Amino acid sequence: MTDETTATTSDATGAGVITAIARLQARPGLEAEVRAQALSLVAPTRAEAGNISYRAYEDPSAPGAWVILEEWADGASWEAHLASPHLAGALSRTAALLAEAPVLRVFPPALPS
Repeated sequence: MTDETTATTSDATGAGVITAIARLQARPGLEAEVRAQALSLVAPTRAEAGNISYRAYEDPSAPGAWVILEEWADGASWEAHLASPHLAGALSRTAALLAEAPVLRVFPPALPS
């Protein structure tokens, strides 16, 4: 995964809501496979302890371009998600399915307003 992470791993392991945004681009001709894989992660990820939300969006003007938005109760639940079997299985196929490495941005808990 291309890591444009805004927080280091140690910053993302503390208390407070962690937000992650991943961008994916399917290889031409593999859009349906990427769609199936992206949607297959929704239910098991939402069932994980600490998951607040997990949403997958396909860009309607750019088929095969996806944005995944995630919120986690804390850094520990985010780290557990990264080690989950369903995510590991999906990541093992990314090189074959995607035109480029996924871009991941991880945001630490928001500052008080």
